Amino acid sequence: MLRFLVHYGIHFLVPVLVGFYFFKDNRLKAILILLAGIVIDVDHLLATPIFEANRCSIGFHPLHSYWAIGLYVVLFFFMKTRLVGLALLIHIVADISDCFLMP
Repeated sequence: MLRFLVHYGIHFLVPVLVGFYFFKDNRLKAILILLAGIVIDVDHLLATPIFEANRCSIGFHPLHSYWAIGLYVVLFFFMKTRLVGLALLIHIVADISDCFLMP
């Protein structure tokens, strides 16, 4: 239960809190972009089975690869892509927390 709460709390609660606290001028837009970071889970459709409860996404799925994570870090450092990079990095942090909490 803790694993579920931490993982999905980071996926859905952290983007709302970050958007609300740090992006006062465009809160709704920022929150929606940050929540849209979950779209990289589309790469789970390439796996068989699509969902495996005890599989760590990091390093397994293409959009969760170390190369992709490096790209997300680079996106974060440029002003025009910072919000998208942040959204993707929040998603990766959620998935890393899930990996650490696996039995």
